Amino acid sequence: MARSISPYLNSPKITGFIKPRLITMPYKVRVVFTKVGLSKYMSHLDLLRLFGRALRRADLPFEVSEGFSKHAKIVITRALKLGVESESEEVTFRLRQEIGCAEFAQKLQDELPEGIQITKTEYT
Repeated sequence: MARSISPYLNSPKITGFIKPRLITMPYKVRVVFTKVGLSKYMSHLDLLRLFGRALRRADLPFEVSEGFSKHAKIVITRALKLGVESESEEVTFRLRQEIGCAEFAQKLQDELPEGIQITKTEYT
């Protein structure tokens, strides 16, 4: 028995399904932070999870990935070895709307553990 195929699949008018969405330019915030004390034992993936949770708890307007399992769009520039302290690490967040750098840093710092201190915040 042959399978029936939709007549629309071979139609020259339909080239593919394009999902309509509002295209906006994200705001990128670069944060420089220190990682000292017991937080030096946090791995790279733990830091990504930590910052994602801190963004949610601080109720900041961060951008999320598409797909089934959405997560915050966060980029940490260099992954350090486990057990290494750092005086200057960079992380970039993508935000949905603009927020003041000082306000962003204060809200985020309130949700971070004591071994992680934000030293500089700027838009890129």
